[in-house]
Amino acid sequence: MLLYKIEDFNPNYRQAAFEDDDIKGLDVYGGSTDDKIGTIDTVLVDETGRCRYFVVETGSWIFDKKVLLPIALCRIDFNGRRVYATGLRSKDQVEKLPRYEHGMAVDYDYEEQVRGIYRTSTVEASVPVEASLPLEAPVRVSTTHSVSPQASNPAYDRDTYTYEREPQLYQMNEQDHQKLKLYEERLVADKTRRKTGEVIIGKQVETKTVQLEVPVEKERVVIEHTTPEYAGSRVTPDTAFKQEEMAHFEIYEESVDIKKQAFVREEVQVRKEVEQDTVEATDTVRREELDVKKTESDAERKKSNPL
Repeated sequence: MLLYKIEDFNPNYRQAAFEDDDIKGLDVYGGSTDDKIGTIDTVLVDETGRCRYFVVETGSWIFDKKVLLPIALCRIDFNGRRVYATGLRSKDQVEKLPRYEHGMAVDYDYEEQVRGIYRTSTVEASVPVEASLPLEAPVRVSTTHSVSPQASNPAYDRDTYTYEREPQLYQMNEQDHQKLKLYEERLVADKTRRKTGEVIIGKQVETKTVQLEVPVEKERVVIEHTTPEYAGSRVTPDTAFKQEEMAHFEIYEESVDIKKQAFVREEVQVRKEVEQDTVEATDTVRREELDVKKTESDAERKKSNPL
């Protein structure tokens, strides 16, 4: 499962997870001493937003080394601005932990190296050690984390492993984490834009034969023979039979000169329109509810069952 820095997963993590407090920068104190061992650099969450590791900057305790601390192996005191790392018990343990660097891939093999160190420490912590601590020590050493058979004899598989298999490392409880968050899954739809096609709009030239009728004018000479009213009247010889007498006409006609000229026929506007549609998705989501268990003392049990 992929892990993310909490500020990358949810930039609003302070309001969403810690009631406007910031877990980053809190001082980290050892599980068996009151010595400061470093500060919280960031938190790693999984794909569901659940906190899985604190990234602890050990500072001067072990110079310039960041290590991962499973979320269940600590106790947060927001009032005191401290985190008590009940899972970090010695420098030798921290030195064995693999170094964490920002940007590195936290894969299954890397996590197994981390878990292997804490599994050994959890087994050792099953031996009562409270008697060796001073009464005023602010650290509560947890001796209630049970170790599953898988922890003492690991047989984990990268394809089947889940954080729920090791609650002693990843299960937050109300006693150690007072600001307990109940989570629920919701369906979140991420839309991706993908190309479904392409429309190419261009122009092509088509040809056709067009007939054009153009009216033209042509001139012609019309000769009409008529009998005037003065026909039969006498004329002198000097007036008649003059051969040089003639009429002259210029004849014209129209001809058609055909040429082609381009004109704007119409204008085409091309645009895209977005159509709205609804896609339905169905899945099963989980929701956390509080499971409150009440136990009766021996005195109360005798009151309810006097016989």
